[in-house]
Amino acid sequence: MKGFASDNYAGVHPEVLTAIAEANVDHAVAYGEDDWTARAEGLFRDHFGPTARTWLVFNGTGANVLAYRALCRGWEGVICAETAHVNVDEGGAPEAMAGVKLLTVPTSDGKLTPELVDLRLDRVGDEHAVQPRVVSVTQSTELGTRYTPDELRALADHAHAHGLLLHVDGSRLANAAAGLGVSLAATTTDVGVDAVSFGGTKNGLLGGEALVLLTDGIGEGTAFLRKQHMQLASKGRFIAAQFVALLEGDLWRRSAAHANAMATRLGERVAAIDGVTLTQEIQANAVFALLPAGVADAVREEFRFYTWNEATGEVRWMCAFDTTEDEVDAFAAAVEAACARVPAAR
Repeated sequence: MKGFASDNYAGVHPEVLTAIAEANVDHAVAYGEDDWTARAEGLFRDHFGPTARTWLVFNGTGANVLAYRALCRGWEGVICAETAHVNVDEGGAPEAMAGVKLLTVPTSDGKLTPELVDLRLDRVGDEHAVQPRVVSVTQSTELGTRYTPDELRALADHAHAHGLLLHVDGSRLANAAAGLGVSLAATTTDVGVDAVSFGGTKNGLLGGEALVLLTDGIGEGTAFLRKQHMQLASKGRFIAAQFVALLEGDLWRRSAAHANAMATRLGERVAAIDGVTLTQEIQANAVFALLPAGVADAVREEFRFYTWNEATGEVRWMCAFDTTEDEVDAFAAAVEAACARVPAAR
């Protein structure tokens, strides 16, 4: 059943499957010493700059945990938005596995600002308090919003001025870059970002993410830490081949731009329905909305999606690389029909 619950529900892009099949020929050296991994690492340098150092991992939580473990010492912490994926949807992995404390900040749109970062820059030097070391932002955010390059530059400059590093949780970085019409480097390397967890699974890969370190002199021992955190694939060529397919041409941008366009189409359709209120600006592949009482459950009889905020009833609808216009229109029609059946709730 197709729905709008998550871009993780989508299958694998056919071009990625082809690359996996092409990698599945003869033997290859294990643990990333293969030609496919070398090609993928070269493509990451092409997209993020010549200093980019890449470690391929299995999943996004692994990429984030590895990033924090590589960038922080045991008494240091990570400043992030209260709604950040690392805080609400990784099962406490940053604390349990990386051993770092998350220093959260409430936001209205999922985005940090230098002023919000300042709220957690207290007790610096106090041995009784966790010391901030990394500012971590989600691009695009868990609320479907995105940072502009100028906003990221301001955060990077602010972080660096206080001796901190800027990390981007980029599980949907491709959606942000495609929506902005810029390169991957323009929203990371070029604006002073130090480290990126680059996502592929939400953009058509079978399963593969990457930690990309962009600044020289950080992340000592990351190769050993990847092994310790159980993120080193023995048959690494099959993760690498997926990134070759994603990055060698424009597949990353095509897939992300299509998902974004479907979200925009969905937002425009449902915004015109009496009783539906969009709660966030649509800047990537997510739509957030408030519905009349009973409508969400009625629509779920046909389509699957999540309630984002149990207290308010706010729902989240996600589009993917394989979402079609007909599916968007059918879903919007189902929402409209459900709203028409519950006039008393409005």
